[in-house]
Amino acid sequence: MPPGEATRAIMLTADKFEDLEVLYPYFRLLEEGIHADVAAPKMEQLNGEHGYSLMPAKTFDQVDPGDYDVLFLPGGDPNGAPMTVRKHPKAQAIAREFMQKNKPVASICHGPYTLISAGVVRGRKMTSFWGDGVPQELTNAGAQYADAEVVVDGNLVTSRFPGDLPSFMRESMKLIRTLR
Repeated sequence: MPPGEATRAIMLTADKFEDLEVLYPYFRLLEEGIHADVAAPKMEQLNGEHGYSLMPAKTFDQVDPGDYDVLFLPGGDPNGAPMTVRKHPKAQAIAREFMQKNKPVASICHGPYTLISAGVVRGRKMTSFWGDGVPQELTNAGAQYADAEVVVDGNLVTSRFPGDLPSFMRESMKLIRTLR
């Protein structure tokens, strides 16, 4: 990134997101002076599982991955936001581009669903929520699953659930600072 240019993060989510896994990273990024956009399938209010809501800045189809330096994939109920995001072809394409270009990717809870669907987890060491079949999906897709609060594998940071957010964001910020 050229000196003086602001770091830009994109967060892919949808309705029924895990409130803490979206809001904690979002505000942490802003606190650090990083421009953060939330993208969703449609330009409509998104509702979190615990009562918070937000409006996305853009749709997945409006996202140009080249405009962003960091990708965040938060989780939520497996039948909520993570499932919606993983099924969206543009969300998969965004994830593929970030991984292929070795740009930082941070994914928590059920967020790795999108990376699995994008076909980019083979050979990667990762963690995720420990239930709902996510570890099995990761293993079946060729990832090396580890039950740990945070796993860093090159450009990829993964964590299990909201209780891991301090470790998740600490490691994500370390990775992001390498861009500056």
